[in-house]
Amino acid sequence: MQVHALDLNDFHEEKYSLLGIHTTLEDYKLAYLLNHHLKVRFNKANFNLDFENEKSDASFSIYTYENSTHDSEWYLIANSEKKENKVQEEGLLLNTEIKNYLIPEKKKIDFFIKIVEDIPSEEIQKLVNKIKNINQVITAYTIDTNTLKSKDILIF
Repeated sequence: MQVHALDLNDFHEEKYSLLGIHTTLEDYKLAYLLNHHLKVRFNKANFNLDFENEKSDASFSIYTYENSTHDSEWYLIANSEKKENKVQEEGLLLNTEIKNYLIPEKKKIDFFIKIVEDIPSEEIQKLVNKIKNINQVITAYTIDTNTLKSKDILIF
């Protein structure tokens, strides 16, 4: 019988940069402004990031952009989603809002941009500065993925 041993070098961790964006904009409006200011082409993906657990299920919108010249993939991902929950209690119909977060430890971030490419930090900083210059964006910054507890969620 032949034995096959795996080496840790057989596993390749995807290199990506992660940006956080604070804004009050809807996802489609932010995608439009990023397309205009960054000269990219974010399009609504034909899938959402869907998660189910015992408490609730959540679906987060996602926009994609592929740059074939740099062999990179960009993702604009919503960090939160709201659902209305209607409950009938003692003859009253009550509406409550449930808010779920993709990355719970970063609740203040509205959107993430995940860039799957090995980009120099100077280029990332230029990109962050361009995003900050969009009037409707409150702030933007890079996120160290090693500090995230839920970084496995961003593997898709």
